Amino acid sequence: MTVMISQSIDARGLNCPIPVMKAKKGIKGLQTGQILEILSSDPGSARDFDALCRSTGDKLLSSDNQDDGSYRFVIEKT
Repeated sequence: MTVMISQSIDARGLNCPIPVMKAKKGIKGLQTGQILEILSSDPGSARDFDALCRSTGDKLLSSDNQDDGSYRFVIEKT
């Protein structure tokens, strides 16, 4: 599935809760249907972004491990 990324945030090297805080701020600035991509190196990110989307109602489209050991999350604002 190919999606058009509306905003990308690089939060690699930052520890919890900073990646989630940056994502919340990024999502807030998007229109419904727009897509946020966020990169994180925090191992707890998968759990954190799943919880974020459950609390906001936004849609976690994908959660992938990257070759460099970081994680990539794609979230659609609903």
